Amino acid sequence: MYSTSGYEDKLPGIDVFVCTADPILEPPSLVINTVLSVMSYNYPPHKLSIYLSDDGGSELTFYALFEASIFSRHWIPFSKKYNVEPRSPQVYFSHKIDIHNSSFIQEWTNLKQLYEDMKSRIDSVVAMGYVPKEIKEQHKGFSEWSSNITKQDHQSIVQILIEGWNPESTDIKGNRLPTLVYLAREKRPGWPHNFKAGSMNSLIRVSSEISNAPFILNVDCDMYSNDPDVILDALCFFLDKTRGPQIPYVQHPQLYNNTMKNDVYANVNYAVNQIELAGLDGFGVALYIGTGCFHRRESLSGKKYTTDHRIECQIVKDNIKGRSVQELEEAAKVLANCSYEKGTLWGKEMGLVYGCLIEDIVTGLSIQCRGWKPVYYHPSKAAFQGAAPINLDISLIQFKKWSEGMFQIFLSKYCIYLLWPMLALPTLCYVILPSLFLLYDVPLFPEVSSLWFVPFAYVFIAKTGYALVEELILRNSLRGWWNLQRMVLIRRSTAYLFTLIDTISKLLGLSETAFVLTAKAVDDEAQKRYMRGLIEFGSTSMVMFIIATLALLNLFSLGFGIKKVLFSTPEALHKLGPQLIICGAIVLLNLPVYDALFFRKDKGSMPFSVTFKSVGITSISLLLLAF
Repeated sequence: MYSTSGYEDKLPGIDVFVCTADPILEPPSLVINTVLSVMSYNYPPHKLSIYLSDDGGSELTFYALFEASIFSRHWIPFSKKYNVEPRSPQVYFSHKIDIHNSSFIQEWTNLKQLYEDMKSRIDSVVAMGYVPKEIKEQHKGFSEWSSNITKQDHQSIVQILIEGWNPESTDIKGNRLPTLVYLAREKRPGWPHNFKAGSMNSLIRVSSEISNAPFILNVDCDMYSNDPDVILDALCFFLDKTRGPQIPYVQHPQLYNNTMKNDVYANVNYAVNQIELAGLDGFGVALYIGTGCFHRRESLSGKKYTTDHRIECQIVKDNIKGRSVQELEEAAKVLANCSYEKGTLWGKEMGLVYGCLIEDIVTGLSIQCRGWKPVYYHPSKAAFQGAAPINLDISLIQFKKWSEGMFQIFLSKYCIYLLWPMLALPTLCYVILPSLFLLYDVPLFPEVSSLWFVPFAYVFIAKTGYALVEELILRNSLRGWWNLQRMVLIRRSTAYLFTLIDTISKLLGLSETAFVLTAKAVDDEAQKRYMRGLIEFGSTSMVMFIIATLALLNLFSLGFGIKKVLFSTPEALHKLGPQLIICGAIVLLNLPVYDALFFRKDKGSMPFSVTFKSVGITSISLLLLAF
């Protein structure tokens, strides 16, 4: 644990950005836990400002933040007094405590009750869908919402709930509180909003009008801070006299707190976090991945790095002095208007770059092109943790977004080799062709007894063995590696395939880029199935139809191939052996699919309509091929 005693006035200001977009998919009670975790950092409160960007423009989210601003007066002094971790109340109170100090237990019990009461009020208001009149009377900010406001059509809303620069803004112990600001940028029909990139750029401008800190931390609404000293860790990089001035951002890995040991959806990304991103950092080209990242404000303003570049972090323009809260709010609203960016370099050379689904990576690349050298930092203690998808549909939607964004970067001026969608083609060839030709008794590979079979066997064994050893070294389990192979197969044959189709459609002008928000809300029954290691197949989407059909095709072909080998000459095994191995491996990977198709009775099983269609289509196709 660091000590800032005696150095508080020398430390730079920090602005923290939390982004949310929908009170249904991203429950306000989840959002405020992230907000409270970053409000509780071991950092001088008057140097800390937290901004919540609500792209849903919802009074429900504003109400939750209002409740959090009140609760923070109790939570922050408690968390710092006892140095509790993590500082997300929801996560902290879900853990068992093993402390027998009577005064601590009393405070803990009282605070937990305060938290549960607050959460209950928030959840009740969200369930009603509106904020009652008696609550609206408690804060002037609620007057911003009228009956004609919608998610896609509303004015800019800026509300300062806690004035961190005011010595009178204190917690219950008399200690200063950090600044807390709510922002809903203006949205009007016909104006481009540019998704999260547009939200981040509005935050950059609005924060520059209020706190204007030289360093910025941005986190997703479901990524709570797990380390109260993470700001000081980041400053060790930025303030380093040798390399510090050239560092534009310090990126932490995206980690989760709800993954199971064997990680049935392969969310953890062991190799990506510990090898690939770390390897890029070794070359000074660390990627910006959108959350858990500390930025130097100047690098986001379009400035180029020069060798004589030096920054005095304490010399920051004071925009607050002599201005009232209302004046600050009105001045900030202008910066969040739809028309503000028209005719400017915002979204091109300033702020986050527009036009790509993964605006974070392309923004990081553009910053590096201006001479900056970022850092990827993966400490032993996770700095941020979030909620991984526990639903197959949501997991695949996320990977579709990532793969489409990466393909867009490949086709852009940056032209980095990020061809995830193209992997759909060879994967489908290996999933479909060996099984079909097995039905026709046509070999696709050299006979097992031939020397020409050796290169094929070597590549398969070497690649599989290397991947397995790599995952085990990175502390994944054998079952976790096997689940990863299944998810790779499913992602490539569905999410990547649709990405490839959508990208070609966009290139031909047949469709436009769309951003799909993934749900952060968790169903209790789905959570229980996830804890048991069961995959959620309970959707009637085309994705489930493809998964089921490909699994059945290989199952039927494997059965036919085994019959052929058992009741034919010994040469049949030499001739069809490689195809039997491929079909057998695919069948083994798809055992959970067969379970969901024919045996499971819960809501996570494959819907009857999907089972009926996939069985029917596969059976008819095989009968037609037989003739």
